[in-house]
Amino acid sequence: MSSKDKAETEDGAEKGGGKKKLVMLLAVLLVAGAGAAWFFLFSGSGEAEAAAEPEHGGYVALEPIAVNLAGGGYLKIGLTLEITVDAAGGGHGGAAVDGAKAYDQIISTFSQASPADVTNARDALKEALEQKIVAAYTEDDVPMVMHIYYTEYVTQ
Repeated sequence: MSSKDKAETEDGAEKGGGKKKLVMLLAVLLVAGAGAAWFFLFSGSGEAEAAAEPEHGGYVALEPIAVNLAGGGYLKIGLTLEITVDAAGGGHGGAAVDGAKAYDQIISTFSQASPADVTNARDALKEALEQKIVAAYTEDDVPMVMHIYYTEYVTQ
């Protein structure tokens, strides 16, 4: 190859490389712009959901209860309800949450469970029970109970 051919080949490679760099730069900018647009458009909904979390108002401990299981045996379970400020009377004491609805949900949830479910699927049963109790204590879209905590959990 002559030196003239080499010079033309190098110039052609530089021109093609310049176009590739420009295309890559535009692609990166396009992806970054799309990511920024998604963040600004959809991240606001997460803030609204986080703001919807009720404020902690205290705890209400329930006496342990024994529940007969579906396949034989029993479960002795104790719960504490984490209540909201609305349930606690605006933070002035005198919790307006009694345990009747919670006891009803405990009995209906665990009386249908087998002993194997109670020992192997403890967390899944707790999540299901928490959803039921929170729904039972929600009045006019205002939740009175935020979370539940096991204080006693004994099977036999």
